[in-house]
Amino acid sequence: MKCAFKLLFMSFSIVLLMIGCAEKEERINGHQLSTEQRLPIIDIHMHASWNRYMSDGRAIMTRPYYPESSVKEKTKATSDEEVLQLTLAEMDKYNIIKGFLSDDLQNVYRWVDAAPGRFIPSPMINTKTLKPSIEFLRTEHAEGRIKALGEFTAQYYGIAPNDPVLDPYFCLAEELDIPVLIHALGLGARLPTFRSSLGHPLLLEDVLIKHPKLRLWVESAGYPFLDEIIALMYMYPQVYADLSTISWIIPRETFHDYLEDLMQAGLGKQLMFGSDQMIWPETIGLAVEAIESADFLTEKQKRDIFYNNAVRFLKLEEDNF
Repeated sequence: MKCAFKLLFMSFSIVLLMIGCAEKEERINGHQLSTEQRLPIIDIHMHASWNRYMSDGRAIMTRPYYPESSVKEKTKATSDEEVLQLTLAEMDKYNIIKGFLSDDLQNVYRWVDAAPGRFIPSPMINTKTLKPSIEFLRTEHAEGRIKALGEFTAQYYGIAPNDPVLDPYFCLAEELDIPVLIHALGLGARLPTFRSSLGHPLLLEDVLIKHPKLRLWVESAGYPFLDEIIALMYMYPQVYADLSTISWIIPRETFHDYLEDLMQAGLGKQLMFGSDQMIWPETIGLAVEAIESADFLTEKQKRDIFYNNAVRFLKLEEDNF
């Protein structure tokens, strides 16, 4: 009798466990996870400046750069401090434990001081003025104040990513074994000097041949140059890509088509989550949901994109950050 009761109790427990697992799976597939239930995420692409993108309270970025789907044309924030606080709130909501932060260093350092341990600090490299200087960056790295280089914005100034003027920075990154973020895709702000053609991913091949130890990742997976970014990442496995801006700037179906093609090409271990949060903290949630709603991805593949690939690329397992 006791054995029968024990068997019945164990069976009931198993049923409850299965129901609980099913409910959890339903919440995962339904994208309704609470902060406590969410697994950790690393955001590989964030920025820290209000003034860079705003003038007299209006965003200087022109369409199609606005995330019109739900953020519309204006951010809720009205100051640098509000962008910071709203960004931290979004990071907490989605369990983003670490964010790669690129901007003018005074802005980056302010965010790092405000939220110790949350950000990986990196200078935005002004390829028009060549600032910050190599000497300054070497000192900042030695003092532990910067952990990477970029975003490189050469494309915005009509400068190709393989222009020799950038070589000293790539040499420094290679010497220090720190990763590099580069803007190399067909989209960007409509500035007079911006050239979509300079976002062609294969322009980076010269850089990779000259700097074989360079750890480089490309913004938004080089969109819309699909075949070219596949060729580059296949031939140079040290090249990774984030899925940042295109996760909310183009129609979601188009983004999913592009992501599925990258996955089918076998690049799932080289893709990383990013939001490209600038002045729209709301884009963080849009970026997360764009990955979560990709039904063709397995949960393991989503984990790689959200977390595992960034840990490997940034060498977080070696506690470098």
